[in-house]
Amino acid sequence: MSAAVKYTLGRIGLFVAVLAALWFVEMNMFLRLMLALVFSATLSFFLLKGWRDEMAGEMAEAAERRRAEKDRLRSALAGDDRTEPGEPGADRRD
Repeated sequence: MSAAVKYTLGRIGLFVAVLAALWFVEMNMFLRLMLALVFSATLSFFLLKGWRDEMAGEMAEAAERRRAEKDRLRSALAGDDRTEPGEPGADRRD
């Protein structure tokens, strides 16, 4: 399971748990939802730190892969089609 899915499900689970804890408190429904949102966000900051860091790492790796692919495509379009050994197209001869 990806880190983003785990973190998102963790955030939703915390929200539902806090909302369930506040369910029997006598107050306006909108206020109850807002309190559950604030409390679950605060709890997730501390309780889900590992999953958040893991998700940020995955996102940084994906951004770096996209950046490298973008640079490779730009250089290919500019005519600087120098491929590194082991890359697709490295064994073709022009």
